[in-house]
Amino acid sequence: MNPTNSEEIDRFEEALKGYLNLQIDAERFTAIRLQQGVYGQRQEGINMLRVKIPGGSINPAQLEAIAEVVDAHSQLDTAHVTTRQDIQVHSVPLEQTSSALRILDAANLTTREACGNTVRNITLCPMAGVCPKEHADVSTHLEGAVMHFLRNPLNQQMPRKFKISFSGCESDCAQSMIHDLGVTAVHREGKFGFRVTAGGGLGHKPREAIVVEPFIEEKDLLIVMEALVSLHNRYSDRTKRAKSRIKFLVERFGQEGFVMKYREELDITRSALAKHPYPQADWKKGETGLPCGQGAPRTVAQQKQEGLYVFPIALPLGHISSIQLRQLAAIVNRYGLQDLRTTQDQNLMILNVPKTILPDLRNALSAIGLDVPAQGDNVTACPGTSTCRLGITSSMIAATKLDGGRSDLRIRVSGCHNGCAQPETGDIGIYGEGRRLHGKLIPHYQIYLGGDGTGEGGLAIKGPSVPAARIEEAIARLKTAHDGKGTFHSWVRSQEQDFVGELLQDLVEVKPEEILSVLHDHGESREFKVLQLGGGECAGASQVRIGSSFFEAAHERRHRDALFMQRKYGEAARCAESILTLIGQGIVHLNNGNSGDTLPEISDSLKSLVPGELSDLYEDIVNRLLGAESESLSCLFKSLDAWTHDAAEYCLLHDRQLDLSEALPRAA
Repeated sequence: MNPTNSEEIDRFEEALKGYLNLQIDAERFTAIRLQQGVYGQRQEGINMLRVKIPGGSINPAQLEAIAEVVDAHSQLDTAHVTTRQDIQVHSVPLEQTSSALRILDAANLTTREACGNTVRNITLCPMAGVCPKEHADVSTHLEGAVMHFLRNPLNQQMPRKFKISFSGCESDCAQSMIHDLGVTAVHREGKFGFRVTAGGGLGHKPREAIVVEPFIEEKDLLIVMEALVSLHNRYSDRTKRAKSRIKFLVERFGQEGFVMKYREELDITRSALAKHPYPQADWKKGETGLPCGQGAPRTVAQQKQEGLYVFPIALPLGHISSIQLRQLAAIVNRYGLQDLRTTQDQNLMILNVPKTILPDLRNALSAIGLDVPAQGDNVTACPGTSTCRLGITSSMIAATKLDGGRSDLRIRVSGCHNGCAQPETGDIGIYGEGRRLHGKLIPHYQIYLGGDGTGEGGLAIKGPSVPAARIEEAIARLKTAHDGKGTFHSWVRSQEQDFVGELLQDLVEVKPEEILSVLHDHGESREFKVLQLGGGECAGASQVRIGSSFFEAAHERRHRDALFMQRKYGEAARCAESILTLIGQGIVHLNNGNSGDTLPEISDSLKSLVPGELSDLYEDIVNRLLGAESESLSCLFKSLDAWTHDAAEYCLLHDRQLDLSEALPRAA
């Protein structure tokens, strides 16, 4: 799998120069850098680079490349593993971002589409390929999906981001329920295939995914996935950013209506991708009765391959220094190990370790400050106010004061309601918020209890909101009350409805004379306030409508050409109609006009707004298409592609900051 592309870094560098020379405005450049995985921080002029690690799979040379980026370009000395298995490098000056991207590119690492309104990094059960329970090594299917969607026109200007997970068995360690699209390998009635879910998500309105396909065959997987991405692209809200994730389509259409709309997209996609190659794996019914859980193993675990083991490495809150990255790369190279993975619990793991070298490996790692996870350290955190523009509380500092205790509970700490640390899936999850008490704004943490995103789990139950200064005591009481009474997930659900509220009531209530004791956030001496930084960048950048039109048209063109090659001429012609509709309506809108929905109506609008060759050619192509026969379609499509280039040139005259290069036919 080769995800890199040096030409797009050249284009990014040119755009960066244009922005620094005031030739490209800030809003337009934001869209460009987010597409390239360059994320703005709270601190002016510096950025975070989000490196996509599909399925968490990484090798020693890539660890060294990330270390080089940290040393050469970051103002910090650490990299950060995220709950989506990415690796982030913070505090990179904007002027140095393209140089940092070239270092990553040389190591076959990309940041492309790690941010923005795209298919984000695809996550994977970290035990894929080595777990005795799995039915198939779904990393094979993940790689196929990564290459299918990366730089796909469908995926460039969607209404909002789109998150996908892959799990190798019904245990669903990759947590499909919280994803926009979840793929789980299943064994059903003697057959192997996949269950597909959609519409899950966290954030300000958590929702568990619904099942859209209880069982599909391997050959249908990419078709089903593209249909769901296309559904999101077609129907999700492009104007109300808070309502633009695919989970809101389930709310809008209802579960049955959502599935019906999906079926419509599936019919179109199935026809277009009928001859498309698909990834294939070896299938076998997995073993049962083995311990399995959310995320990665917490101890050295035997693989299904005899004599080989997984060695997990604990990274406190996902942090690892550049020195440790280099040292780790040297150690695994010394022992002939090449397979490492980042995990959703912000740790690392080494795969395929022979039993004979386990003691020596552990000693070598211990010497550089790395070891297996310890009881109670299963704590993840997002950056919060340390770097994130959306951060409300200092989640990183608060997280260092928390632990999971003797039961090794999963503690998840987010600095705002967007929940990047996935608080709704933790045994105890919290997110930061501000609440006004007695005339003062007080930092609080909203508590969630008993979450588990895996196959037999469920989203956490919302508890009370506790002042940040008291969150340590609140979590200590919850740990004491539970104290090993089965799983935390089951224990919470066995309690009376008011149990947690009564347990924490005195911590929730703040008397006037107690205000000073809760006024400050963790690590802060100044009075708490929520900074207004113009919003975060998780929601991507505002879109130029004409740009979205060209990229949607490019997606239709891919389908058109595939259908034409299959001699499905009627369906190919309908794709051509869609291309003309999308770009024609886009140009009418660019000129502040109103177009109809039919091609003749759009043609009439163009002739009145843009008289001349462009509208004349449009009318000619429309007339030819509406009367075309199969043998004339090839020439007609060439004319349409040439007109698309002309239309792009026209749009560029109106807006020289537009970048449509990736949305145009390869040749006029």
